[in-house]
Amino acid sequence: MTKKRIRIDVEDADGARYDIKVEGNVTREKILKIFEMMDLMNIEEEPESSVKMDSTGSKIWHIVDKFFPTGKFTSTNILEKYEDELNEPVKLSIISTYLSRFAAKGRVDRVRTGREWTYQSIKIAQKQQ
Repeated sequence: MTKKRIRIDVEDADGARYDIKVEGNVTREKILKIFEMMDLMNIEEEPESSVKMDSTGSKIWHIVDKFFPTGKFTSTNILEKYEDELNEPVKLSIISTYLSRFAAKGRVDRVRTGREWTYQSIKIAQKQQ
């Protein structure tokens, strides 16, 4: 079994930077405790408009995360949302390539459905004990 690793980098309103790393047996409860700690320290998420999207891959992941956090989607769905949201043209083949890379890295599930691939974001699931 592979070791799970999560890294959280944040900066508070005063400019202090925090780098939190969790490795090994990562559970939902542990992640929730980290977010509780961040809440106690008054660290808030960056507004969406200031999220750095400097590469095509980060822009595609932004679309996946914003519009399809739990549901299934295709590369065509991403293409439509990408062009609507970012007002930039992009080729379907580029989106398909990045989604394939995300699947290889374990960020999305990929299943063949007829003539196309269907994707779904992979989220940390809590094991029932």
